[in-house]
Amino acid sequence: MTTSASDQNRLRVALVERRPLLRAGIRSALDGSGGIDVVAEAGEADHVMPMVLDAAPEVVLMDLDLPGSAAVELCRTLVRDAGVRGILGMTGRGDDAGLLRSALLAGVRGYVSKSAGAHEMVGAVHMVGNGFMVAGDVAAQLVTGLLRVPGRPLEQDPVPMLTRREREILDLVARGYDNRRIARSLTLAEKTVRNHVSAVFAKIGVNCRAQAVVYGREAGMGLTG
Repeated sequence: MTTSASDQNRLRVALVERRPLLRAGIRSALDGSGGIDVVAEAGEADHVMPMVLDAAPEVVLMDLDLPGSAAVELCRTLVRDAGVRGILGMTGRGDDAGLLRSALLAGVRGYVSKSAGAHEMVGAVHMVGNGFMVAGDVAAQLVTGLLRVPGRPLEQDPVPMLTRREREILDLVARGYDNRRIARSLTLAEKTVRNHVSAVFAKIGVNCRAQAVVYGREAGMGLTG
């Protein structure tokens, strides 16, 4: 049996949602989109890691409203131990700044409201699956306020300390690209990209990729392409 090009382009998604009825509705919306295959689902935190290791999804649609800090810890573990790059959070608490900040720093690439329509949900899954970050206007404002670099003056050129190549790197980081995708885009070795990223972080005074994304966006980068 051969695999068609359309099958190869379909996104493999694992769905984590603690409420069975909501989980069934989300699965129906994703499966009915024509470009997504829900390859696994779970309703309890303990089942998530084995499910992901077995199904090898490209995107994990994660319930951020799991009890306690279970969801954030799961996201951190999936990124660190399972190499998951595409985690899209779902929450009914879109104004919970602490939750959104923790999820972002744990490796979540964005969030979508559980009350979102099917079109918005599907679009967000595809965005994350293609290496971009996703956040609504409210979340973007919250994250910017939480992670902006304190004391950075507004300048006509907000990144005068960066070389041309470092500006290119920061622009792609601000788009949500990981090092591998940056390397492909700029035709560089991944090790070279890592060195550039480290230099950029040191020059702009940030400690993590999430802060670099916000810094870059505030500097007008990563907004197109």
